[in-house]
Amino acid sequence: MKTIGIVGARGHTGMELIRLIAAHSALELAFVSSRELDGQRVADHVDGFAGELRYENLDSEAVAAQRADVVILALPNDKAAPYVAAIDAAKPDTLILDLSADYRFDPSWYYGLPELTRGQWRGEKRISNPGCYATAMELSIAPLKDLLAAPPVCFGVSGYSGAGTTPSDKNDPEKLRDNLMPYALTGHMHEKEASFRLGIPVEFMPHVAPHFRGLTVTTNLYLTRPLKREDVLQRFHAAYDGENLVSVTDEAPWVSRVAHKHYAEIGGFAVSANGKRVVVVATLDNLLKGAATQAMQNINRAIGVDEYTAIPLPL
Repeated sequence: MKTIGIVGARGHTGMELIRLIAAHSALELAFVSSRELDGQRVADHVDGFAGELRYENLDSEAVAAQRADVVILALPNDKAAPYVAAIDAAKPDTLILDLSADYRFDPSWYYGLPELTRGQWRGEKRISNPGCYATAMELSIAPLKDLLAAPPVCFGVSGYSGAGTTPSDKNDPEKLRDNLMPYALTGHMHEKEASFRLGIPVEFMPHVAPHFRGLTVTTNLYLTRPLKREDVLQRFHAAYDGENLVSVTDEAPWVSRVAHKHYAEIGGFAVSANGKRVVVVATLDNLLKGAATQAMQNINRAIGVDEYTAIPLPL
């Protein structure tokens, strides 16, 4: 049994992680850190969690002193470094999984998008979890990357849980009612991430919608040579049919079908008359396959258990 702790456990993803860990046969939740919920019982906030464990307000030194086998950092961007430094100093063999963007561009950290990078893991104890939108974009583009004639253009729509728990226009249900809110239309962090990881420029235009969870990315791909639709489908089936958490569908997927589910759906595959333009649609739950579920895949592999332990697989 390995002990695990979460820093930033108040957020939506932190709660999903607690549920996954509670169902895990090889992990025991040792601590959960939250400034706002300090002293309160975890069971009073997270359905599916039993016991008397309470949230604690732990700074970086206090987290390092916990000496857990695994530490998940579920913090906003630019907040992880002090915790990493403290753990490096106190117990460098601790497995750290960071959910922020802070180490996604650091070559010394393993970038854990298992369906695309599983073969690149070399036993690293520092794992950077991909962004939710970046996961959908990279899965959508990778099977056709070698045929691209121009930068992929991705139109994204996410539920407002992706904006976190700190109040803002992007997670205000009243402002989002009957609305679609564009933001960061150039230079979004996930645009940079997908471009860096795929090694090609990717263009991304995100929007927030009134629903709570789940995202859709519609990607336009121009090709150097024409393909038939069946050729496109064959490439995606070859890439993902062996994957438990990616489903290739003929029709364009709906975000409502993946809410509360642990897998991504990719489909649509509209091909232009000349065969040189393909449009692909990907959906996933931004809190699960876009965050907590993917984190659990990475942790499972790093602690030496089956990759899908505690993850409910699709039928």
